[in-house]
Amino acid sequence: MEMELLGRLEAAVARLEALAAAGSRSAAASFDLADAAATDPAILAIDDLMSGSLARVSAAAGKIGGQVLEVTKIVEEAFAVQKDLLVKAKQCQKPDTMGLQEFLKPLNEVILKASALTEGRRSDYFNHLKAAADSLTALAWIAYSGKDCGMSLPTAHVEECWQMAEFYNNKVLVVYRNKDPDHVEWAKALKELYVPGLRDYVKGFYPLGPVWGPAGSTVSAPRSASSTSQAPPAKAPAPPPPPSASLVSSESAPSQPKQGMSAVFQEINSGKSVTAGLRKVTNDLKTKSRTDRTGVVSTSEKDARASSFSFSKTGPPKLELQMGRKWAVENQIRKKDLVIDDCDSKQSVYVFGCKDSVLQVKGKVNNITVDKCTKMGIVFMDVVAACEIVNCNGVEVQCQGSAPTISIDNTSGCQLYLSKDSVEASITTAKSSEINVMIPGAGPNDDWVEHALPQQYVHTFKNGQFITSPVSHSGGVEDPIEVDFKGLMSAAPRTGRIGAILHRMSLNSLTIGCFTREDRI
Repeated sequence: MEMELLGRLEAAVARLEALAAAGSRSAAASFDLADAAATDPAILAIDDLMSGSLARVSAAAGKIGGQVLEVTKIVEEAFAVQKDLLVKAKQCQKPDTMGLQEFLKPLNEVILKASALTEGRRSDYFNHLKAAADSLTALAWIAYSGKDCGMSLPTAHVEECWQMAEFYNNKVLVVYRNKDPDHVEWAKALKELYVPGLRDYVKGFYPLGPVWGPAGSTVSAPRSASSTSQAPPAKAPAPPPPPSASLVSSESAPSQPKQGMSAVFQEINSGKSVTAGLRKVTNDLKTKSRTDRTGVVSTSEKDARASSFSFSKTGPPKLELQMGRKWAVENQIRKKDLVIDDCDSKQSVYVFGCKDSVLQVKGKVNNITVDKCTKMGIVFMDVVAACEIVNCNGVEVQCQGSAPTISIDNTSGCQLYLSKDSVEASITTAKSSEINVMIPGAGPNDDWVEHALPQQYVHTFKNGQFITSPVSHSGGVEDPIEVDFKGLMSAAPRTGRIGAILHRMSLNSLTIGCFTREDRI
């Protein structure tokens, strides 16, 4: 008995020693992988990129301060998170789609943090914030998993994302070129960080995406730089229980009842009488025998249908400021007291689908657009860019201040009132008719002078080119005819009817428009 217990104890000790040896080997292997990743040339190269171009961006942002420094710190955090992801990828096997999303979650959180700074009312450093936030999408090259993943190759992805961010980065250069060299240095360093910095780094080390470890533990996303390093790792959820026998064996499980058209075809194919249970329609229930139903549609029914149809197409009325940049005035019907008074020169006004209404814009705005309006009146002070009337019918527009450009396109009936400050405005018309421009008189008490803009033109080919001139109508006479009555008098006898008339008139020449049959000589 004692010998048996001793043998069993020795066997247990042997198994424990074998497990301990295997554990030490796996720990040593993981330590070797971590050490190899830390000394990998790709990891060292990204350290050089962060200590070079990224340090220049941070130094320039430190001199500027404010929101520029805040968004630059987020850029530093994003590059630090990507470095951690590259180190982690060296130790892990390539994950599936869900595992890759969890793996990239820390980087996604940092990118969203930068995008949040660009939302809301625009600040003076909006171009800085937008350039930095858009540039961080270039770090998503690490999500490339193959030609079917829906992304461009990593190098092309970095270039495409920087082209989107470069639009705002160039604005920073234009605005501060002759004002503040710190802002110019920040913009130039940010560009060098991505092009050629990150682009050449990805092209040299990861042209086909991140390099995953051939063996190792299951992928677990590294914590972001702002998360607490003392937090314990979350435990993986327990695997789901195996499917029951009813889901595996279709013979033992009862069949589910079919629904919809499947149930109809099942009933037809079952061989049962399809018409069983149907009730017979008697004569008094037929439409031709019912006196309460006729084919005549009443006026009230047509009005109800028309009103419901128009309401579904126009949508609810709206007068609001969108994103702090655009005043939207839409679907206003018979509103004569619409007023926009809290506006500035950076905002635009868009009027759409209004009818029988009047809108007054108090203050200077950048642009005013009137689209698809009928019998609409617009009164405004000043516009920086232009006032545009498009697809309208019977509108009246009055400019009380200045407007450099007024554009009228595809409009029928437009009465345009100009002030003394806007009489030199450039008026452009296209595919429009009945355009009248009212100009104030020379004196303060003089009436307005109406000028009709031509809508028909004559094109003549002269000297190798077409000459276009507006058509002018003056009593139906287009080609006046000059008649020499002096020569006519010498040839005509005094006794004749025509000669007597000519001598009685004693005219040398007369310009007339046309001859009729009775006037022929």
